[in-house]
Order: sequence, then structure tokens, then C-alpha cells
Amino acid sequence: MGNVLIIAFHFPPCVGSSGLLRSEKFSRYLPEFGWQPIVLSLHPRAYESIDRGSEERVKATVVRAFALDTKKHLGLRKSYFEWMALPDRWVTWLFGAIPAGLRAIRKYQLQVIFSTFPISTAILIGLVLHRLTRLPWVVDLRDSMTEDDYPKEPRTRKVRRWIERQAMRRAARVIFTAESARKMYLERYPEVLTSDKSLVVSNGYDEEDFQDLPIPESRGVPRECPVRLLHTGLVYPDERDPRPMIRALARLKSEGRLNSQMVQITLRAPGNEELYHKLLVENCIADLVALEPHIPYRQALLEAAVADGFLLFQAANCDHQIPAKAYEYLRIGKPIFALTTQTGDTAGLLREVGGATIVNLAEEEEIYRGIPAFLDQVRRGMHQLPNLEKLRRYERRGQAEQLARVFADLIASSEVPDSGKVRSYAR
Repeated sequence: MGNVLIIAFHFPPCVGSSGLLRSEKFSRYLPEFGWQPIVLSLHPRAYESIDRGSEERVKATVVRAFALDTKKHLGLRKSYFEWMALPDRWVTWLFGAIPAGLRAIRKYQLQVIFSTFPISTAILIGLVLHRLTRLPWVVDLRDSMTEDDYPKEPRTRKVRRWIERQAMRRAARVIFTAESARKMYLERYPEVLTSDKSLVVSNGYDEEDFQDLPIPESRGVPRECPVRLLHTGLVYPDERDPRPMIRALARLKSEGRLNSQMVQITLRAPGNEELYHKLLVENCIADLVALEPHIPYRQALLEAAVADGFLLFQAANCDHQIPAKAYEYLRIGKPIFALTTQTGDTAGLLREVGGATIVNLAEEEEIYRGIPAFLDQVRRGMHQLPNLEKLRRYERRGQAEQLARVFADLIASSEVPDSGKVRSYAR
């Protein structure tokens, strides 16, 4: 059995990001395919919120390194200088993670380093450990680290672009979650990133999580009951802007075409609650849309199981990304009202598996026309449902097997340094 160091910011007991399931499920299933994971994460004090119960799901050995949140621990009334949070608010993790990672590499005779985004410091930690030990480094970039106008702060964008460039140059493999993101990076770094060095390992769902969910078999919603639509997770003001939908709902309500007896929408743990509450009140639809707090993952799945349908948000500036929750929505098998573009990878997945009505997130008029038709189809049980057979290729266990093959290929190739030299660096 091989041993791999997984550097992951999002890992239990962290909450608030569906991305933590990716690292958690990799650590759970890699041993089935010959790889024992050692997870290098950070002290829970640095997380914005935690769920101690989620640690019960973890099967891997976890090494916790010193880290602080610049905003929470080093800021004055949560204000701080920009340089204190480069490349992100958890840059202090670097100082605890390097010695902790070196000790773990020596103690567990680790053979591969695996860093997973979206926290840039995790990629920086992998870079430093790779340079010190010469162990092969796999970067799970997932989505883009930078765009031409992201991050918005020029200095932050410059620092992250440097980290990104180092990762493309020095990583043995770079992993993306969507093919269009991979193509974008191949075009951005043609001199260092090649097709055989980059690959797609998508997000997905874990079949075990859905085995005993009480998903109703009957379709349709009785006339006396509202159609219950659910969105679980963050709703970013830029990448998942709900304002066109809010305005469309307000128009439909003012025309008497929608009311709280006809539809109830839940935004579960959307973030930016003050902003969204204000928008709902100003548009007089607080009775149609409820903002609810975070709940543990199992409870979130139970809530989704009894919903009548789902909302999915993804803007045009994220066309090369697919929200991780999309796979779980599809596995539950309910209709999806997808507010995204027709050209992005999210729409591509939904067309492949089926079960979704797709409207443009930025087009209020299109949403205004689409919502009544979608609700009518859901109520009558006439909306197309996802094809679960087509979805099976996105099961988490299969993705862990795919990742294990990447590690095995590296071990079998000349890219792995002499083990004696590695240990000398890791003393």
C-alpha cells in the first residue's frame, strides 16, 4: 500500500463548503485502491464555523497544524492590512504546516503529496514541501485560481497567479473538475502544462450517503400544498447572483400568479444573509423565500429528500465550473430549476443526465417566463427526472480509484526521486 499526504483546508470539522466532501471522500476510499492517506489540515480555531459531529465520518489519520484566521485573530475589529492576508486569510497555516508536513512525511514514509484548492495556502504548502523533499506533487486545482479580473484586488491576484504558475510548472499532475477549466489552463500555460500532465476528476456523489434516504416515490404535488424548492449552500452575490430571480418572483407575485400557498423556496445557509433578507423584504417576497441556517450534512440530505425540486445557480463567469451540489441534486432524482448559461459545463452535465429546466441566471425575463411552467410541471408530476444510470460515472468511489491510478502511475515512473534522498530532506 502506498502512502499519500493530502493537504486540505476544507476537512471536518469545517462546515460551509461542499468542497470538503471531495477531500473527505478521497481519504475514505483511497485505501480500497491501495493508498493510505495522511491528511494535513489546520487547527479548528481557524475555521469560521465547525461541526464536531462531522469528525465521526473521518477514517483517515489527520495531522492538525497551527493556523490563524487573519480576519478573526489578527484584525482590529475584523479589519486588517491587505498584505496580512496574502494569498488568503489563512497564510499563517503555512508556518505550522511545513514542519508538520515534514514530520508526517518522515514518520509515515509518504510517497506522494496531494494539495487541494480552493484555499491558495494549501497549494503553497504543497509547493514548499515538494521543493524540500522532491516527492511528486499532485495539484487538485479543481476550478480556476485566477481569472483576468479575479481576485479583484490586483496584489492578491498577482500573488495567486505566481502560485498558480509555480503549480503548473512543478506539479507532476494537475487535476480539474471540468473539461473546460482544463482547456483554459492548457491555453494559459502551453509551455509547462501538457495534455498528459493534466486530467479531469469531476466532483460527484457518494452512493452510501443516499442508500437509506426516505425519498418519496410518488410524483406530483397536491393542489392544496405549495411546491417546495430548495437550494443548499452558498449563494455568491457575483457568481450566483439571485437578484434577477428575486425580481422575477416579485413580478409574478404582484400579478397574482404566485403566492405562498403555491410555492415555498428555502435558501439553506446561503451566506450574505443580511443582503438577501433586505432584498426579499424590499421586493415583498419574504413570504415566498426563507433564509435558513446551516445544518449538518446528513440533515441537509434528509431535507433535500423531501423537497419537490431544487434550485441551482451558476453565472457565466463560472462556465468552466460545476457546483458540487449538482451531483447530489441529480442523485436524489428531483426536478432542477437551473439558473445558469446554456454554454457552460453545468448545463452540459444537466443535459447529459437530464432532469433540469435551464434558464439564464442573468436574464430576469427568461426566469419570469420559466418559473410558472416549471412549477406547473412539478406539481403535475410531468417534469423530466434525472437518469440515474447516466449519473453513475460520477460516483465518489470511482473517482478515488481514478486518483489512485494517478498516484500509482507516478510511483511507477521515473518522476519519483530516490527514497533515501527524500528522507534526508524530511528529517
